[in-house]
Amino acid sequence: MTRVLLDKLFKLFELFIVACLAAMVAMVFGNAILRKLSEYGLVLFGGGIDVSEEMSRILFVWLTFVGAVVVARENAHLGVDTLVGLFGEVGRKLSMAISDMLVIVCCAVFFWGTWRQAPLHMSNVAPITGLSMIWVYGFGFFASIGMGLIAFARLVRIATGRLDPEELRHFAGDYEGDEAHTIKGKLE
Repeated sequence: MTRVLLDKLFKLFELFIVACLAAMVAMVFGNAILRKLSEYGLVLFGGGIDVSEEMSRILFVWLTFVGAVVVARENAHLGVDTLVGLFGEVGRKLSMAISDMLVIVCCAVFFWGTWRQAPLHMSNVAPITGLSMIWVYGFGFFASIGMGLIAFARLVRIATGRLDPEELRHFAGDYEGDEAHTIKGKLE
């Protein structure tokens, strides 16, 4: 039941990322068109929409932080697969545990820094939209808590022996049997 709810939640995160990307593309492309039109003497909105430039930057921050949490759940962040792939099961689990502990430490530092800066960002506003900058920098809370919980849950699965062997294989860069790997093999 919990797994199904988490899958649905992360599907919503993925849809949010797609929506952010689509909005960014529309705003940046729209401004490029408006600037090009202004070169030909057809000035609409002063040659561009200022709000869209600022909002596209804000959406990029949101997309990045939400994407980092989604990728952390899929265990797809950069890693040293070549080294970890040389280890046996115990070495892989130990590497995963050390990696997750380091992630938790980094997330704690990230959370603490965001917490310390939050009062400053709440009173600071974006120059064009007037949005409180906590809407930009506050996403550090989301990213640090999200990735920290994912790493902690994986540590619990390692400690209790409930770690999925498939997850351990992916951590070590062993994608044999994956659909993408199978398709790639068929194409070659």
